[in-house]
Amino acid sequence: MVIAAVGQLCSTASMTANLAQCQILVRKAVAAGAKALFLPEASDYIASSPAESVSLVRSVHDSEFVLGLQKEAQQSSLHINVGIHEPARDGRVKNTLVWINDKGIITQRYQKVHLFDVDIKGGPVLKESASVEKGMEIVTPFDTPVGRVGLAICFDLRFPEISLALKRQNAQLIVYPSAFTIPTGKAHWETLLRARAIETQSYVIAAAQAGPHNEKRRSYGYSMIVNPWGEVVAQLGDEYTEPQIAIADIDLNLLAKVRREIPLLRRTDIYPEI
Repeated sequence: MVIAAVGQLCSTASMTANLAQCQILVRKAVAAGAKALFLPEASDYIASSPAESVSLVRSVHDSEFVLGLQKEAQQSSLHINVGIHEPARDGRVKNTLVWINDKGIITQRYQKVHLFDVDIKGGPVLKESASVEKGMEIVTPFDTPVGRVGLAICFDLRFPEISLALKRQNAQLIVYPSAFTIPTGKAHWETLLRARAIETQSYVIAAAQAGPHNEKRRSYGYSMIVNPWGEVVAQLGDEYTEPQIAIADIDLNLLAKVRREIPLLRRTDIYPEI
């Protein structure tokens, strides 16, 4: 078994302050013996408007946040999975998830496929597609010290097709770094995470933003790790006072046992393979 750490923070519009929070999480993960640290969606910044987001976005080569985390990964010999923004066309940004290996090199990049366009009565009205460019592909799962990882982001959680596609490509862990709203978090967060773990017989790791980012936006929190049996094996709360981690042993023997004892033999002769 090997230890994975899921980190929780409250990003603001200050990339310097956000990097400092993530550096605290790196130190905590290393002290806990983790081989990989999973950080939330939009860890580099959460802006108060699309215009502010465009003014803040930087390429990975120019981002003090990304460069700082690459240095932390190298110095700590720690793999880091982190959600960031990158420049896109037409004045938009990309909502992406990168894997930084223990040498400080970005080896994987996934761009969010499903964008968060919602109008909740008595809750938030958000249209991510107005300022964010949607991704166009699923990234093939890749080997890491904690297992074979499949990448997804936040609203992707509501679409089982992407997790099933990742499982078909032998993913053992599926990640959902997020910044869930409070109403949707209370209603669906844990239920969806456990469902994705059960239906793919995979570990699900969900690093979450928590607390107030600005006057307009607050995130739900409750970062968690769910095992292939659907059990929550690590979890944080919703209150934000400081950056926190939760850790869990990733037991690939358990994963193999679950998949062996309850084989999910899909009827692709009567419905399409995903």
